[in-house]
Amino acid sequence: MVLNLLINPISAEKRPWQMFFLGIVFTSLAIVLSLIVFKSHASLVMIFLSVLMSFPIIYNTVRLEEYKDETGTSEKTLLKEHSKALEVFMFLFVGFLISYTLWFMFLPQEYVTVVFSAQLETIININTVIQGHTIQAVHLKTIFFNNLRVLSICVLFSFLYGVGAMFILSWNAAVIATAAGTFIRANLASISNSFGFVWAAKYFHLFSIGILKFMIHGFFEILAYVIAALAGGIISIAVIRHVLGSNKFEKIIFDVSDLLIISLVLLFISAIIEVFVTPRFF
Repeated sequence: MVLNLLINPISAEKRPWQMFFLGIVFTSLAIVLSLIVFKSHASLVMIFLSVLMSFPIIYNTVRLEEYKDETGTSEKTLLKEHSKALEVFMFLFVGFLISYTLWFMFLPQEYVTVVFSAQLETIININTVIQGHTIQAVHLKTIFFNNLRVLSICVLFSFLYGVGAMFILSWNAAVIATAAGTFIRANLASISNSFGFVWAAKYFHLFSIGILKFMIHGFFEILAYVIAALAGGIISIAVIRHVLGSNKFEKIIFDVSDLLIISLVLLFISAIIEVFVTPRFF
């Protein structure tokens, strides 16, 4: 894609904040194109197009990380190097999230129900499952293993499709944005009597609360998915480039194992925060 020519993996890792703006551009183009060409299926097509636009830069970043595994550096150094790629992924995810949320907030209601129809259905299903229960009543193990299933899918998609986990991450960004956008729209009446700077300040405050409500625990959860996606992508490229059982391949397997362990720890932390911390604030 033309936009991907503006930034390469090395540049992205040096200035990962650029991915935030690319994420906004990618999702905005995806939403507009999905409405123009595939309006009846816009909620899924926009995810596909967002992933398609970001595929080249993400795939090349994963290739760069796999190459670093071959340099013979220590595992501690490798993990530090991988953190640069994780910043690229996370900034892109945040760009997706902010863009989806803004589109949800400012699109007319009749377009919201079209563009986010699948995501709204997902939110309704989630609310139906937990209706009548406080979040504390949902067992920690249930939340953890549900998130573990998603993490496993991230690894599998990355292994099979290179950076296939981007679909899962983009979908999660859209679902979180839908939940946050629904919360924001439901509370807009509280600022309807405000004007000028006061209105803008209250609107920004409401927007921030809407995002934080789902990202206090969501940050650790998404970071776990991103690390798992990176691990799956590295092993996928390694299988293509190296003979199984070679010294380089064994080193890559060791590095991938470390990444997966870190992702599992973060996933468990996320579940604890979701059960015991987030409900105390919201």
